[in-house]
Amino acid sequence: MARAALIWGALAAAIAVPLWIASTSPLLAWREPVYVAAGLAGVVGLACLLLQPLLATGALPGLGARRGRRVHRAAGVLLIAAILVHVGGLWVTSPPDVVDALLLRSPTPFSPWGVAAMWAAFAAAVVAVGRRRLRPATWRRAHLALGAAVVGGTAAHALLIEGTMGTVSKAALCLLAVLATAWAAMRGWRRQASSSASQ
Repeated sequence: MARAALIWGALAAAIAVPLWIASTSPLLAWREPVYVAAGLAGVVGLACLLLQPLLATGALPGLGARRGRRVHRAAGVLLIAAILVHVGGLWVTSPPDVVDALLLRSPTPFSPWGVAAMWAAFAAAVVAVGRRRLRPATWRRAHLALGAAVVGGTAAHALLIEGTMGTVSKAALCLLAVLATAWAAMRGWRRQASSSASQ
């Protein structure tokens, strides 16, 4: 019980602190509401990337594998919605910047990473929706690889931005998401190798 409370408390803090810091940033003081929503949607999306591998592997206390996967699917929908709000809000506030980013001609170093992560997230969602048409091993490998691309691209995107998120809290959330994804990937590869060896 104490272990479960510690895990959930640490997870809540890892997500809530960056959100709180971003939402109270002085950089948002004179921004339009749509810009604020777009920025916070980016933080929500990053938080989802920490949750996703933990949910998919049933690592969170009280959820279990089957229930965790159901929540994983719901969090995936939330992630896609957060991406759409993030990009859509930035489009409303500055269409030329978004067009330059999507066409990979933006001078900002963080833009290509964000665009790559966005398309990888959309591809991962398509693979998840069409999983019944693929062999289980194929869709797992594809979904895992795309998920890793999403996390890596998003972490690079976030770390290169000098924005509303606190430097330390942002780095910590990115690191946790990367470590959770790497752990889930290693676990998946080991399971796949074990399954192949037993056949």
